[in-house]
Amino acid sequence: MGKNTYDAESITVLEGLEAVRKRPGMYIGSVSTRGLNHLVYEILDNSVDEHLAGCCTEIHVTLEADGSATVSDNGRGIPVGMHKKGISAERLVFTTLHAGGKFDNTAYKTSGGLHGVGSSVVNALSTYLTVRVKTGGFIYEDKYERGNPTIELEKGLLPVIGKTKETGTWINFLPDDTIFDKIRFKEEDIKNRLHETAYLNPGLTIYYEDKRKDEPEKITFHEPDGIVGYIKDMNKTSEAVHDVIYFSGKNDNIEIEVAFQFINEFHENVMGFCNNIYTLEGGTHITGFKTAFTNIINTYARELGILKDKDQNFTGTDVRNGLTAVVSIKHSDPRFEGQTKTKLDNQDALKAVSKVTNDELERYFDRNVEILKNIIACAEKAAKLRKSEEKAKTNMLTKQKFSFDSNGKLSNCESKDASKCEIFIVEGDSAGGSAKMARNRMYQAILPIRGKILNVEKASIDKVLANAEIKTMIYAFGCGFSEGYGNDFDITKLRYDKIIIMADADVDGAHISTLLLTLFFRFMPELIYEGHVYIAMPPLYKVIPSKGEEEYLYNDEALEKYKATHNVSYKLQRYKGLGEMDPEQLWETTLDPARRLLKRVEIDDAKRASEVTELLMGLEVPPRRTFIYENANEAELDV
Repeated sequence: MGKNTYDAESITVLEGLEAVRKRPGMYIGSVSTRGLNHLVYEILDNSVDEHLAGCCTEIHVTLEADGSATVSDNGRGIPVGMHKKGISAERLVFTTLHAGGKFDNTAYKTSGGLHGVGSSVVNALSTYLTVRVKTGGFIYEDKYERGNPTIELEKGLLPVIGKTKETGTWINFLPDDTIFDKIRFKEEDIKNRLHETAYLNPGLTIYYEDKRKDEPEKITFHEPDGIVGYIKDMNKTSEAVHDVIYFSGKNDNIEIEVAFQFINEFHENVMGFCNNIYTLEGGTHITGFKTAFTNIINTYARELGILKDKDQNFTGTDVRNGLTAVVSIKHSDPRFEGQTKTKLDNQDALKAVSKVTNDELERYFDRNVEILKNIIACAEKAAKLRKSEEKAKTNMLTKQKFSFDSNGKLSNCESKDASKCEIFIVEGDSAGGSAKMARNRMYQAILPIRGKILNVEKASIDKVLANAEIKTMIYAFGCGFSEGYGNDFDITKLRYDKIIIMADADVDGAHISTLLLTLFFRFMPELIYEGHVYIAMPPLYKVIPSKGEEEYLYNDEALEKYKATHNVSYKLQRYKGLGEMDPEQLWETTLDPARRLLKRVEIDDAKRASEVTELLMGLEVPPRRTFIYENANEAELDV
């Protein structure tokens, strides 16, 4: 049905294109590198939707030498016929917000570009954009600059620039440097997205090329094993308990695919997708899978006599510890919480995934009892460890005596209003002493730490809980901590609105900041997600001119700008560390809310953040070395 009805009449217009350039963050999330890459993903998703409709087998993604990006496919081609609005349908797609073929089920049964804003938003945020459509034996072309057409249409139709027997769409665009912070695409993120897309679509081949390099990089992404291959790739460095298990099914017109495998590690990684969109926060499809999986393992454990009558059931986290899973569904009318499409909200998806999971796992486990026993053994180990660690938590929180005094521990603030309070985590005695004298005691707390804290990515939970610095932070923040066996973290009990990491602007300071961020990300991630974690930005220089006012400069770029714009002699003081500042200087540069600079820590992609954290802070050295070499050109060196 879909192949025959994708024409000019399939394009539904909901409203005009407005305010995209003024408020780009509303449409692509941000104007950072994340938002920049999102432009590629918006066009890519349209080509993938053509594949889902059964009309596209190849997609080409090219990062051009001039900084632009090109995405092309061999789909049906954007409709170019006359729309009832009196203009080519293609022109409507690229100039009108919410114009596309995805607002009814005639052209696309399922689609990932569900907001219908992708093409027009990419156009609006590009210095230029060129479209070429192959359809009906001809090649049509249209051109735009910052969202505005530059080709005058004859009788509302696109000009023909050639003939062809092929079909498809070719789009080239250059992001607008007046909109984005940077306009160089981050190739690693794009390659990861393309590879993920190939895993989710085993019949699709994606050709990637980066022409910006001296030696152009070419990669072909084609994964005929689909999500089974995805699981194998994620677990390639781990010891597997069993081969990857795969099942699929259909319920209530929802198509469901699941692949999973247990490994001999104590963590859980369950990823969800709906119409190829990664649901970062999960949703009903993930809930349906987890609930059914937990119930069926507990049922079999009792049938096999592994759980006795007196035993409590395994918890969901017990059952899923060591589990890597991908749950991918196709839904004709998905609903997501918020515009970021990160959490699926369809109740029918919960029922459908639960039903298929239950039926298929029963069928599989009845025939593979030994594998079932191995999986239950993983749950037993996890439950045993959970109970011992619950005891360790209780001991830590009830028996530990904390000393908060002027000799190196927390110097708290007087206010109890968490919305106004902030805590500075400061490394070193001298900096901590200066900070205590410089602060506003009413709402600023100072927590000195001695040296580098424990790297929690390499440590067991008992060592983490035994670390004095970490215990002090957990107690000071007041909201507990979370980890793989449950969640004792309560963000409503947080005692400070801002947690500010204040470290020296050198390599050691960066290392301390990284260790703290790893701790927060692994054990208190809500602190970051809710926007409570900041990094202080102390100045690198103080300029004392022979005439005029003294100035603090925060980086080398600011120093170069100062040299270029000031014609007087001056003395330059460089701060090697926070301890070199007296309390007055520390207040006016780093503590005073009216004058200081803070960086708020945000996570754009939790999956990618977790992968990079494991890579850079984990036990494996060779992958870390490779990552550092590949990304060395982006490092900011302190010279």
